[in-house]
Amino acid sequence: MLHPDIAYHLGAGDVVSVSVYLHPMLSAAGVTNGTGIPGALVTNQGNIQLPELGLIHVAGMTTAQLQKKLTRMYAKYIINPDVTVQLQVAHSIRYYLLGEFTAPGLKFSDRNLSLLDAMALGGTVNLPEADLRGAYIVQNGKKMPVNFHQLLRDGNLNQNIPLESGDTVVVPSVATMRAFVFGAVNKPGPVAFVDGRLGLLQALSSAGMDTTSLTNAQLSDIRIIRSEGASGELITVNAQAILQGKAAPFFLKSGDVVFVPQTIVSNWNQVIQQILPSLQAISGILNPFVSIKYLSQSNN
Repeated sequence: MLHPDIAYHLGAGDVVSVSVYLHPMLSAAGVTNGTGIPGALVTNQGNIQLPELGLIHVAGMTTAQLQKKLTRMYAKYIINPDVTVQLQVAHSIRYYLLGEFTAPGLKFSDRNLSLLDAMALGGTVNLPEADLRGAYIVQNGKKMPVNFHQLLRDGNLNQNIPLESGDTVVVPSVATMRAFVFGAVNKPGPVAFVDGRLGLLQALSSAGMDTTSLTNAQLSDIRIIRSEGASGELITVNAQAILQGKAAPFFLKSGDVVFVPQTIVSNWNQVIQQILPSLQAISGILNPFVSIKYLSQSNN
């Protein structure tokens, strides 16, 4: 139902009825449009088809604006036309909710929504099974750096960004949680979490790291890029100390990028330069922060 305080602007997928009083042949209230709902369907090009007038471009107009326009146009054919325009179906504002929603799928709205309002169209988020750190929004073909964990767990409304029609909200399952291991390992690439947990040593083992072939300096200088939403941190972990029982186990988070240096590195800039080719290869599934912060460096 259309919100009474919102001026709705027509777009593709909407259906409008057009009635001309005492001239039913000029009306488009009972026109078959393929939707099963009487009225004229707004095409992907933003047009409707009306008797006598043919194609009329209506995208971006309110029903009041369209009514005035049609009144002027029909005045060429009849005296003082009494035109009524009503919105029958509001389908031009749409969102795609995928993943751990109780009711995922294509959702429609009568107005542009914030992230939380749009997510509410999908019912509730199954938090125990949701990988919030891996959740993201796709807008105009690009991932948006939004921190779903802060939004839903901590109530940080700064993350409640306005959405655009056509946006996709993805809340993946914990079953798809991955970290990425690169550098001096035999099987670089993604490593799956087990029941939502993944220790650093477990990840290194899964990636085929041979501790006997690495120096103490390399093992004590494992580098991790950790990102959430639009921010991130750079972590150095002493895996040698963990192996020797001198340090507590280090647990990874979904989306962590782990780098085992091939040789001793002196700073993070060297790490980034070495890992950039690997990051570029998996750029499509990286957290937006990593893509924006580090992949952009390769073009500088």
